[in-house]
Amino acid sequence: MTTLLIVVHTIVCLFLICIVLLQHGKGADIGATFGGSSQSLFGTEGPLPLLNKITTFAAIVFMGTSITLAYLSAHKSSGTIMKDLKVQEGQAPAQQPAAPITVPMPVAPQTTNEAPKGAGEQPAK
Repeated sequence: MTTLLIVVHTIVCLFLICIVLLQHGKGADIGATFGGSSQSLFGTEGPLPLLNKITTFAAIVFMGTSITLAYLSAHKSSGTIMKDLKVQEGQAPAQQPAAPITVPMPVAPQTTNEAPKGAGEQPAK
């Protein structure tokens, strides 16, 4: 049933795209598109009533199939792929992590007025 709904939904979707593209925008209509007078192809009212009805029907079918497919996908049986997995009984449990490692803080250098050893001496020649 889901496959049939997907096929109907796809066909209605493509049909709805085509029928919307055929409708006229501001200042143009389908009669002028095919080279005729703007009102002569579909009579005095033009294509609006027929295309509006077809568009409305296609939109209703599109929404109906969308809602039905959403409902079916949400209520699928939730099977598991893990039911075939065999648990080994002799396996040891996972090891607990050791105590956190502590890193000593760096010692601040001592500030004194003394020059470091060897700083003022000249090298021997």
